Amino acid sequence: MHAPLTGIKVLELGQLIAGPFAARMLGEFGAEVIKIEPPGQGDPLRSWRKLHNGTSLWWYVQARNKKSVAVDLRSETGQEVVRRLAREADIVIENFRPGTLEKWGLGYDALSAENPGLIMVRVSGFGQTGPMRDQPGFGAIGESMGGLRYVTGYPDRPPVRLNLSIGDSVAGLHAVIGALMALRHREARGGTGQVVDVALYESVFNLMECMVPEYAMYGVVRERTGSNLTGIVPSNTYVSRDGVNIIIAANGDGIFRRLMTVIDREDIGNDPRFANNSGRGAAADFIDGAIGEWCARHDAEAIIALLKAAGVPNGKIYSAADIVEDPQYQARDMILAAELEDGAQIKMPGIVPKLGLTPGAVETLGPAIGAHTAEVLRAAGYTGAQLAELEAKGAIALSAPQGGAQ
Repeated sequence: MHAPLTGIKVLELGQLIAGPFAARMLGEFGAEVIKIEPPGQGDPLRSWRKLHNGTSLWWYVQARNKKSVAVDLRSETGQEVVRRLAREADIVIENFRPGTLEKWGLGYDALSAENPGLIMVRVSGFGQTGPMRDQPGFGAIGESMGGLRYVTGYPDRPPVRLNLSIGDSVAGLHAVIGALMALRHREARGGTGQVVDVALYESVFNLMECMVPEYAMYGVVRERTGSNLTGIVPSNTYVSRDGVNIIIAANGDGIFRRLMTVIDREDIGNDPRFANNSGRGAAADFIDGAIGEWCARHDAEAIIALLKAAGVPNGKIYSAADIVEDPQYQARDMILAAELEDGAQIKMPGIVPKLGLTPGAVETLGPAIGAHTAEVLRAAGYTGAQLAELEAKGAIALSAPQGGAQ
């Protein structure tokens, strides 16, 4: 069956994480994604983290299902190539600093004049408007300004970061949501496109629960509390006798009573002061202490078995090794295997979300730089002679050393 986005053409002008993450998701569900990269080095992500034969393992995942077209966006000739491709595109995704595309003659006004149905998804640090619009902003800055960093870590230490680019990925998810809503609007209301403006800091801020209303009404500033969840008790990390970190989330009233029965503390479970979360929140240290003492007397395997039998949500904190070997991940096809051009095996994350009738798929891995330049530009109407002329001018690259699977 056709994937849900079959027939949608996406032109990706961004680099690194946020914009390409969004385009990747659209490609996994059937969109044709044409990634524009600078000739020569390509997207900087190609050289990030662990490499295989000179190409990042991250690249193979981030650029899967995409076609690489090597075009110099800084040259007038290259800009004209992109304008031509944009005439047939449904969505353009970019994550340059605001004003960059306009400087190149590739802003929304210019592109939509020739393609009124065009949707442009613009991901930036601080959005397309406001006093900070012109400042560079990476995911780390968005996580800080959005409030996430302030509440992450222990109260007696400086804030810490999650050891991944969560701000960029969250912005990419918001970009996908915005693109799909804009597609729906275009379909339902006469074919008009629009700009989807996604700011990294706002995407992070959108996750911050009741932080603002609590501050605005009561002056409460949520602070760092370590491994627990502020005001939700019990929901914390506990250490087993054999040194395994286990998450126990028993903040539901009935679940809490079942947990207290498991740890032989019915006195706490039946105490009317702790019958609901507001009462438990006021006694978080006492309740966590009782759970922690019980966990310290039992090995992880026994803890998990007892809690599972009692219907208490729990789990070990997984490393990459745990994830790859886990039967739940395997049962849901969340660890996919593929073969690179040199025969090396690669494992990568599966597709999320899972659609019952029109599921997503991985058809290709991240390609070599410019692997599809000739194919895509010929489909756009360029002749062989025109391609040779563009290449001679340095505006495009028709071929590149093979570093990625296709």
